[in-house]
Amino acid sequence: MHIFGKILGTFFGFLFGGPLGALFGLFLGHQFDKARRLNQAGFSRGGFGGAANQAEKQQEFLNSAYAVMGHVAKAKGQVTREEIQLATVMMERMNLTASQKNAAQEAFRTGKSTDFPLEDVLRSVRVSSGGRHDLLQFFLELQISAAFADGSVHPSERDVLHRIAQGLGFSSEQLEQRLRMQEAAFRFHHGGFEQGQQSGHQSTGGWQQASSASHLADAYKVLGVEESADAKTVKRAYRKLMNEHHPDKLMAKGLPPEMMNVAKEQSQEIQSAYDLIKKVKGFK
Repeated sequence: MHIFGKILGTFFGFLFGGPLGALFGLFLGHQFDKARRLNQAGFSRGGFGGAANQAEKQQEFLNSAYAVMGHVAKAKGQVTREEIQLATVMMERMNLTASQKNAAQEAFRTGKSTDFPLEDVLRSVRVSSGGRHDLLQFFLELQISAAFADGSVHPSERDVLHRIAQGLGFSSEQLEQRLRMQEAAFRFHHGGFEQGQQSGHQSTGGWQQASSASHLADAYKVLGVEESADAKTVKRAYRKLMNEHHPDKLMAKGLPPEMMNVAKEQSQEIQSAYDLIKKVKGFK
């Protein structure tokens, strides 16, 4: 807990200005403590744009991602075991070093604080990325994944996600579209596992047909298109998403190399959804 600045500010404020001075000193001390906490979590006051080199910018991108993730996790009041587990799994998937894990954990804790300056951090992310749509979208999708850690999005989490989307330059409609796609991806991933398990048995009938139909419907939602879409529309949506999520292209635009595996998994999910639609509908 950072209270050293508040204590000193209040003391000297009262010493030189009485009760009003103490209040002003408390305010200044609070600002000092907040800046100190952010600095220890790995953020710079100038944002990523003030980082000395690309490696520092990428490290700040990582720290910001985990800090905002912590803020999303805290949105509904209590951070769940699934959300903590997701942050841990993400660290493992990114193969973070011990020091990077410590920084990510500290950033996650910082994000949970009640006075976390969300808009300031998002502004830094936006400036540092040069406004690159793909990077900002990747950042937003990480936060949506955090919200879906327990399988659903709480209304308070949705509200925070709207603030995050706005801070990154996305509209409410764009966020809602991404939420629908992420929810479908969550079901598609788990449904695919269950369907694979069922394929080893002889069970058939209405339930299996309904399950297959639901799985196909989710595949369309993963691509962000209607089930009535023709082959041309499906292919165009698939190519757009693959272009936006291509790991090499994201890396070239400044994505931290530690996030490469996450980008690969996203592109693989898009590919799997497209392959299923092609197979069922006979697209070429």
